[in-house]
Amino acid sequence: MSTLSQSPVVSPLGYASGVRSVFALEMKQRLRTRSWYVLLTVWFFVIGLVAMLTALNAGSQQGQRGPVLFELMVGFVLFFGLLLAPALSANGVNGDRAAGTLAILQVTLLRPGQILAGKWLAAWVASLGFLVASVPFLLWALVLGGVRPLSALVAVVMLAVELGIVCAVGVGVSALAARPLFSIVVTYMLVALLGLGTLIAFGLSTTLTEGTVRASPVQYSQSAPFDPENYECVGEVQDMPALRTERVAWILAANPFVIVADAMPAQSGKPGVESGVMESISILVREAQAGPESGMPCVNGEKKPGVTAGSLAVTPIWPLGLGIQLAVAALLLFLGRRRLVTPVRNLSAGTRIA
Repeated sequence: MSTLSQSPVVSPLGYASGVRSVFALEMKQRLRTRSWYVLLTVWFFVIGLVAMLTALNAGSQQGQRGPVLFELMVGFVLFFGLLLAPALSANGVNGDRAAGTLAILQVTLLRPGQILAGKWLAAWVASLGFLVASVPFLLWALVLGGVRPLSALVAVVMLAVELGIVCAVGVGVSALAARPLFSIVVTYMLVALLGLGTLIAFGLSTTLTEGTVRASPVQYSQSAPFDPENYECVGEVQDMPALRTERVAWILAANPFVIVADAMPAQSGKPGVESGVMESISILVREAQAGPESGMPCVNGEKKPGVTAGSLAVTPIWPLGLGIQLAVAALLLFLGRRRLVTPVRNLSAGTRIA
């Protein structure tokens, strides 16, 4: 009786194990270089200098210094994070391709999705290191008072999410582009499109939304000091020209600053606490969503109370913006995964394999 010999079947790695392997390899390479530590040190001192100057010039009231420092720190961390995240992620794939090391991963049992996911997680964790370095200054704002712990928690979570989305965009572009420099420039352009492009598009679009609002003239009190809330509605109600910003306010949804600011709970509901930088952004966006009626004191001849972030009855815009950003990042990662499938049928001229 003869026995039949069977060739061993090589089973692929579990998906999570493959992602973890690529992630560990990427993190070891990043931790061995000095550039990450240098950037982290510079980041810490720059953020610390900004926090110190803000705390010294934020006023003498203890309850007011905290919110001013907190919201300004959130804005600075988001701004600098949007500058650093593309540099940490936009050469993750084509950088290895140019060095001839990507093919080594592709001939293993790793799947294209595992390679892409591992590189994205490594870039995200590297960028989160800069966010962790900023947490002490956010805690400093909490100690100064006037800041809700929930606002600090939401701000940190949304900052981490935004860094993760930008890193996903960078990794996706790096898988699509043949040259690292080109992918870095394209990623910065996409970030600029979300940050500045949405503002420019909104500003240009508002000129196309001219309409009318039924309102009456306003007469302010002559008593000193001037009080913007002390006025009377005079004259007849008439149709006044106005820009119907609620028709194009959705353009601002994908802006990273709008997403973080609109997701944070309002601070100005407390007595003696004024709106900070991020809350002011949220108020302006919600006023644009509400239309010109929100900025006119005498709509239909009736006085309106002061506007705060929580007083405008509009749907928060940040879920829409977060969905748009996630869709863009997912699309780039999907297209980038297709470029990592082997065997490769078409290659760009001059592309290095190994």
